[in-house]
Amino acid sequence: MAEQKTSSAKAATRHPAQDAYKITALVLQGGGALGAYQAGVYQALDEAGLQPNWIAGISIGALNAAIIAGNPPEQRVEKLTEFWKTICKSALWPNRPSIPLLENFTFPQAFRDGANALSAWRALTEGQAGFFQPRMPPPLLQWHGSPATASWYDTTPLRETLERLADFDRINHPSCVRVSVGAVNVRTANFAYFDNRHGPLRPEHFMASGALPPGFPAVEIDGEYYWDGGMVSNTPLYKVLTERPHRDSLIFQVDLWSACGALPHDMSTVAERAKDIQYSSRTRLITEYMHQSREQQQLLHELMALVPEAKRTDPAFRRAEQRANGALTNLIHLIYRDKPYEGHYKDYEFSAATMHEHWQSGLTDMRHTLTQPTWLDPPTTENPFVTHDVHRDWLPCT
Repeated sequence: MAEQKTSSAKAATRHPAQDAYKITALVLQGGGALGAYQAGVYQALDEAGLQPNWIAGISIGALNAAIIAGNPPEQRVEKLTEFWKTICKSALWPNRPSIPLLENFTFPQAFRDGANALSAWRALTEGQAGFFQPRMPPPLLQWHGSPATASWYDTTPLRETLERLADFDRINHPSCVRVSVGAVNVRTANFAYFDNRHGPLRPEHFMASGALPPGFPAVEIDGEYYWDGGMVSNTPLYKVLTERPHRDSLIFQVDLWSACGALPHDMSTVAERAKDIQYSSRTRLITEYMHQSREQQQLLHELMALVPEAKRTDPAFRRAEQRANGALTNLIHLIYRDKPYEGHYKDYEFSAATMHEHWQSGLTDMRHTLTQPTWLDPPTTENPFVTHDVHRDWLPCT
């Protein structure tokens, strides 16, 4: 991970494009081992001097958010590197040593298929260091279980990793970037966002956001138990877009599952495609809905400017004022693209080699996105909500 460490050693100065926006948000979807892609995206933003002042995440996106927000800007890429190196180690056996001559060698796809499947099997049977370990005794042998032990794995190692790599005093300091992480209440099925603007965040808030059953246990917070927010919505984009008061925003949305994909032809690809559909959360559907909504809100905002001053105390004007929105939104969307050798286990295939590839993909995609000459420019009042997606032409559907 030498490039990850050295390229951000001297972070760029603040990017001038941020001066046009009140909010620069980084929105991180859930996706397990695929989350290294988000770390690469963040590294490219860091290189360009684009530091978010709001990070919203779900599941692995919440864990990445904890590492980013829990460290000063000049240390964030380094700590992300350490986090991913930690959780991509076997819980029982040392990783194989790096062999420089093989680093750039292209192995046959059948070999990669087998190696990745073995790595995923090891994660299931051994766990991942600093992340999760098989529960002992197994849940089927427990005489007196509880919501906190009803799972195949114990995530105690994750708490230790978060406490070591993220400073929660920094996360909860008033000057820190805003952090929002989503989880679902197990008892009520209500979705909840934990936000450092509304109360202090602790390791369990981030762990709850990634507590996907039946693998991981529910996490208790203030007397209630929570599971992974991806069970209800795998992206916190809607949270950021509907925040009030409305303010001009530059949003980087990083998805790990593609809503579009090829038709499956066997049971393995059926399982993979089903996960894509389940967890993609139809980001583009949300985006299209919000685009139409913002156009209507902008029109209402412009019409209200035509109302005479004497009429603006009318209750109808006050109600309309609450619904109007003159803010401008620039949404830049990135989606991780599957590799040919990945299968339905891609979200729990934690090999170091695959993690490097995910990270590099995110780094490359974000660097390429930032070369687009006008994509960071603020929208106009005629078109107040714009989206940019460097992946759109590469996907088999729209």
